[in-house]
Amino acid sequence: MGLTSNKLLALAILFAVLLFVGTVWLWPRLGRRTWRAVGGRVGLLLATQLALFACVGIAVNQAFGFYASWADLFGTETDQGVVVNHAAGPLQVVSTSQVHGMGGSLPTTAGQLQQVGIVGRTTHITTPAYVYLPPEYFQPQYRTRTFPVVVVLSGYPGTARALVDKLHYPRTAQHLVRDGKMRPTILVMLRPTVAPPRDTECVDVPHGPQTETFFAEDLPEAVRAHYRAAVKPGGWGIVGDSTGGYCALKLAVHHPGVYAAGAGLSPSYKAPHDATTGDLFQGDRYLENRADLWWYLKHEPAPDTSLLVTSSKVGETNYKATLRFIASAEATKLTRISSIILDSGGHNFNTWRREIPATLQWISGRLGDR
Repeated sequence: MGLTSNKLLALAILFAVLLFVGTVWLWPRLGRRTWRAVGGRVGLLLATQLALFACVGIAVNQAFGFYASWADLFGTETDQGVVVNHAAGPLQVVSTSQVHGMGGSLPTTAGQLQQVGIVGRTTHITTPAYVYLPPEYFQPQYRTRTFPVVVVLSGYPGTARALVDKLHYPRTAQHLVRDGKMRPTILVMLRPTVAPPRDTECVDVPHGPQTETFFAEDLPEAVRAHYRAAVKPGGWGIVGDSTGGYCALKLAVHHPGVYAAGAGLSPSYKAPHDATTGDLFQGDRYLENRADLWWYLKHEPAPDTSLLVTSSKVGETNYKATLRFIASAEATKLTRISSIILDSGGHNFNTWRREIPATLQWISGRLGDR
């Protein structure tokens, strides 16, 4: 029974209810002052509280996608591999499916969600991803058109599937297209953790995973080779939440010729050094400084790109850091900065779902399709 299964949640709720009823029923029998009676009362109370805690924990995990599986929860995940036929190219489609709630069953009306495996030509990084192709991609009148691309990154540890099922990027994009607020766009959805379980923060780690190069060179190359994706500069954008938000901003700042726009939802602005990252820079001071976006905007040539950052006045820890970053970007006179600042919100899926429609509309307005 999967960690995110509705059956598990229902079973946990049933178990908690039975424990509660049992506690009420047995309480009079355990009212004596014997050690056995006292131990029974303590045991029933602890079991009921643990059951309630499990219910809340399972429900919260389903809502926000903190852990995708039991292995993920207990730290034993080894990231199931994706078999890729290298002779078939750097991107191989593993399966195709509809996007729930789109309406219709044909790609020409509902678009298509493809699960793919991607192999970096230069970095040799292999990672799974999901690609959403809009309905227009399959319609005859668009058969000679290329489409703008938005790379969508989850947080850490995160799951690519949560970008589809929890944050609803494909569904939101299609609704915006129908309302005339966004152009048909290819979405490439994956997590930034391409060398699990390590959190590389999209850094080219010395003698380690070349994650930044993967996202700046290998990923666009693989997508363009397989899909009718924008080729010229200006046709690609990138967005992410939390760690993915930091990666999105950094890639747009470091590689404006690749990503014309980058949006960070509740992002950080420099790479941490903790148990999940290890030593990302191996003593290379310049590499460490370059990963600090405040330092980069102050000391390096201003990147000709558009950036969007989000935060909340109440409930988000990066509010002051975000204001500081906005001021740094404004000072460059070349980097274009926008923001979404909510009155209240947290570092969670509910807050990001409130920001995603405006973010996709913003990023679409800054991309070309040729």
